[in-house]
Amino acid sequence: MALKKMILDLDTGIDDSLALAYAVADPNVDLIGIISSYGNTLVTTAAQNSLNLLHLLGADNVPVFIGESHSSTTDHFDVMPISQAIHGKNGVGDVLLATSPQKVSTQSGVDFLIEAAHRYQDELIFIPTGPLTNLTAAIKKDPDVAHLIGNTTLMGGALTVPGNVTPFTEANIHQDPEAADFAFTHQDNLTMVGLDVTLRTLLTKKETAAWRLLGTTAGEKYADLMDFYIDAYDKLNIDKKGAALHDPLAVAVGIDPSYVTTISLAMRVTYDKESGDYGRTIGDKSRLLEPTTTKAAVLVDTQRFVNDFQNLMLSVLNTTKD
Repeated sequence: MALKKMILDLDTGIDDSLALAYAVADPNVDLIGIISSYGNTLVTTAAQNSLNLLHLLGADNVPVFIGESHSSTTDHFDVMPISQAIHGKNGVGDVLLATSPQKVSTQSGVDFLIEAAHRYQDELIFIPTGPLTNLTAAIKKDPDVAHLIGNTTLMGGALTVPGNVTPFTEANIHQDPEAADFAFTHQDNLTMVGLDVTLRTLLTKKETAAWRLLGTTAGEKYADLMDFYIDAYDKLNIDKKGAALHDPLAVAVGIDPSYVTTISLAMRVTYDKESGDYGRTIGDKSRLLEPTTTKAAVLVDTQRFVNDFQNLMLSVLNTTKD
């Protein structure tokens, strides 16, 4: 049994699907639950996608919880057209997945996170790969959460490179900058895995072709959804060399921080709509002399990570032959 417990907080699109598979495959962690979020798709679609992917991978024992359905400053959420272009209308590259026999948990995602933080404390790894609305809601409901979770590693932000929504703002942070700022300034043991490093980790159709050769339904389905993602990167001129492994890198770093080089930096997120300085992840000058509990990844061992990712994917996708 793995010593560490992991919770994923996913707005389950394509790279979230890869993160889910990585967490299922890695023997160093025990995936104890998935909280759904909004972003790449609606929160309910994200939850069902997670259930269906867990079923595909033979991991029906992992429960899925519904998180917040919109940002902390709005009363609804609409999926952006660009998100549908990158992830498909159903969030998983328009690939049809068998419906899981499992249903979402009746417990809220926020309450599940609070309960797990108290139960597992230093043993808990929390990986949000979408907006930070759920984490902030949990801290506001129970401030102890900020100090109990042993390791929070998020996918989001951009410190040394431009954003992918505005010149300063990365997509996950852009969904709820106010909640992100609260999380960055309150949550202990937080590591930001942003575009600075994820854009350096690319997967190509050479790797997905190997998934197909496994001859399993899981291999075929994951290859289909990842090829959709790679094609979207090419068509939208995001990157013609391959598609970035954003969310799985966050999972990997949460388990093994040595994949990246970090700098210790007290950070915040800007949310001044009037000036346009909205959603920037930056050092917090008001806390420069305070002890630092947050880090930002700035370099990644690309070859090692991509090789390890591929090996884990080949393992989990080959679990059962059809």
